[in-house]
This record gives sequence, C-alpha cells and structure tokens, in this order.
Amino acid sequence: MARKRYKPREIVGLPSPYGHPFSKGMIAADLKGSTMMRFLLVTILALGLTAPTVESLAHHGWSWTTGGNIELTGIIKAVRLGNPHGILKIDVEGEEWRAEVGQPWRNERAGLEDGDLAEGVEIRLIGEPADDVSEKRVKVERLFLGKREFILYPERD
Repeated sequence: MARKRYKPREIVGLPSPYGHPFSKGMIAADLKGSTMMRFLLVTILALGLTAPTVESLAHHGWSWTTGGNIELTGIIKAVRLGNPHGILKIDVEGEEWRAEVGQPWRNERAGLEDGDLAEGVEIRLIGEPADDVSEKRVKVERLFLGKREFILYPERD
C-alpha cells in the first residue's frame, strides 16, 4: 500500500488561516522549506529597503560641498520639487546651475508656497557649492524671491 503524502494543513487536521500551521504534526521537511522561504523573503525585502538608503547616504548631507558660501542670481529654467529634496535648474549669466533646495517640509517651514519656485522667476540664493566647481551645483541655505527671504537652513550661516 502506497503511503499518502500529506500537506502541512492535513496533518494537523485543521485549516490554518496562514496556510502553514506550526504544530507537532507537521513534518520536518515542510517546516524547513517554510522557514527557508521566510528567510529568503525577509532577506530580499531587507535588501530592497536598504539599497536606496545606501545611495542616498552617499549623496545627501553636506560632505560634497566646499563649506563656504556663494551667492548666485538667475532665472529658474526648470523645477522638480519633492523628496528627497527639490532641484532647480537656474540660468546664471548664460550658465546652467543646479540648485538643491530643501525637502517639502523644510521648504514649507521656510514659508515657500506652491508656485513660488516656478519657471521664469528670478531667484537670488546663498548656499554651499560643490567641491568640484565644474559641477555648477549648489546646496541652497537661503533664497530670495523679490524682497522676500526664505531661510531653508536656519542653523547654517
């Protein structure tokens, strides 16, 4: 007589809402496979969640800046606001600069409203430029739209 193979739920005799009951009746091979699948799933999930973090740690912060401030005045040519921070492309005397403004909550805290940072608007900014001058990139500490001043990083000079 052939031996009947049981699924884990059939061994216990009760249906499990999770599909994998952990009980005395479960055979070791099924438990091992279930544990391995969970381990694999957790590992993939952990790697997926940390991969963007590693990139952001390399990019964010102030380590890529010179530590000193510059002032630029120009016309906003392109705007992308959102997380992890906003990006403005600014025409400064015929050269395109990339200005990194704050995260949405930081811009709001500074008093910026929707539409303030828009294409065609003249902007004056003070911030720290990239160590590599050829990048033409600056992290904005404060900016001016007309006579209005917006301080994004009050703790910085």
